[in-house]
Amino acid sequence: MNINININENIKNSTNVYLLDNNYNISNINTDLCNYLKSKKSFDAKLFSKFSYINNLDSYLLVGLGDVNKISVNDFRKIGFDIAKFLKDNKLKYANINYISIDVNNDSIYLKALIEGVFQSEYKFDTYKTKEKNNSIDLNININLGSSFDFDNNSINKINNLVEGINITRELTNTPAIDMYPEVLANKAKELLEPLGVKVTIFDKNDIENLSMTAFLSVAEGSDKEPKFIKMEYIPVRNGEVLALVGKGLTYDSGGYAIKPPLGMSTMMGDMAGSATVIGTIYAIAKNNIGQNVVGLVAACENMISGKAYKNGDIVKSMKGTTIEVKNTDAEGRVTLADSLYYAATKTNATAIIDLATLTGACVVGLGDYTTGIVTNDDNIYNKLYQSSVEAGEYVWKLPIVDELREQVKSKIADITNSTGKPGGAITAGIFLEEFVEGKSWAHMDIAGPASTESEYGYIPRGATGIPVKTLYNFVKNFNLK
Repeated sequence: MNINININENIKNSTNVYLLDNNYNISNINTDLCNYLKSKKSFDAKLFSKFSYINNLDSYLLVGLGDVNKISVNDFRKIGFDIAKFLKDNKLKYANINYISIDVNNDSIYLKALIEGVFQSEYKFDTYKTKEKNNSIDLNININLGSSFDFDNNSINKINNLVEGINITRELTNTPAIDMYPEVLANKAKELLEPLGVKVTIFDKNDIENLSMTAFLSVAEGSDKEPKFIKMEYIPVRNGEVLALVGKGLTYDSGGYAIKPPLGMSTMMGDMAGSATVIGTIYAIAKNNIGQNVVGLVAACENMISGKAYKNGDIVKSMKGTTIEVKNTDAEGRVTLADSLYYAATKTNATAIIDLATLTGACVVGLGDYTTGIVTNDDNIYNKLYQSSVEAGEYVWKLPIVDELREQVKSKIADITNSTGKPGGAITAGIFLEEFVEGKSWAHMDIAGPASTESEYGYIPRGATGIPVKTLYNFVKNFNLK
């Protein structure tokens, strides 16, 4: 499905969509519709309620806003999504949305959310369907705002570009490991980003060995698929500050010798959602010409079992020189991130570093399926990520670091251990990662919960969600640590 949205270009012979609060007056819209409602039952305009009316000449869709004093920006995303879904399901190709003002000071926020919701309806993972392909129609939608409203088609394009970045993240994450392994992920990054002016460098195994990324290589050793280290440089501002985005890139995670149960393994193609988020975010910021330097880094590999694989009880050395006691080969993501973060801290001139990873089940236990847990050494970064998440309609929460948990990360036989057990597991994982950022301003985002979902909700599809691309995009757009 392709969606074309314009502003104030009324489309003739189309479905007229009205957004109505619970104080609406339908007689101002259409006499026939008014009489029909009176003869049946009045439209109550509760939030998300819909009423359609179609005759030989006209078609209408009424969408309820409920009490406009209580409506949220995320509600508007769902309203836009619901409108597009209704049009698609009823094979209605053309529509005029008559926008109702909610709050004159925040109208553009609500409008952007509505438009985003419409674009969000485009995505469906049906690549592998042979009998039930999504043969949906193209939509042409006009939004009537009035001449006094300051909003143009360029603003719509920027929203669409952002949603494209989200959908790229979803598609990469949803693709099964048989078709998405380190070489494919690296080539996809090149294919998607280089046309936008992003320099993509792919390091092969020999290059990784020359960088002394032995922690990363130890995780990759059990797989026949060669690991790749992917560097993506978007540098639009000469001599400007650099932000490093580091994504966990486990294209498949069996758990290694700490093997996962079958159901636990069946979704592990999604263990590279952090890397997909980095790629999707850089795509969106580059396509929208955001004036902020960003370097993306991904250590891509598989965690598999073989005679060469690393084992529980091994001690491996990192690029930094720090030795890591491997108590659990299924705590592999932090081992690969150790070298990625150290590279970011010492080789990119980054002012700040953010890493993203589907890292711990402990974070899901603590915060649920919808919230990203954050561990950070800089409250300023957290505050700005939080503000960015509110604008995005996504959820983040800061996890506390205490000295007693720092002690748990220390190893009796090496410098640090990669596993401290279940209590505080999301926090100790973050403390482990902090060892490798060399004092740079840093935040770790554990997206184990929100990166994917078993069933759709709101405007979010089943499978990979694309969270938190919007939060990162907003953070990059407004990046300033002062």
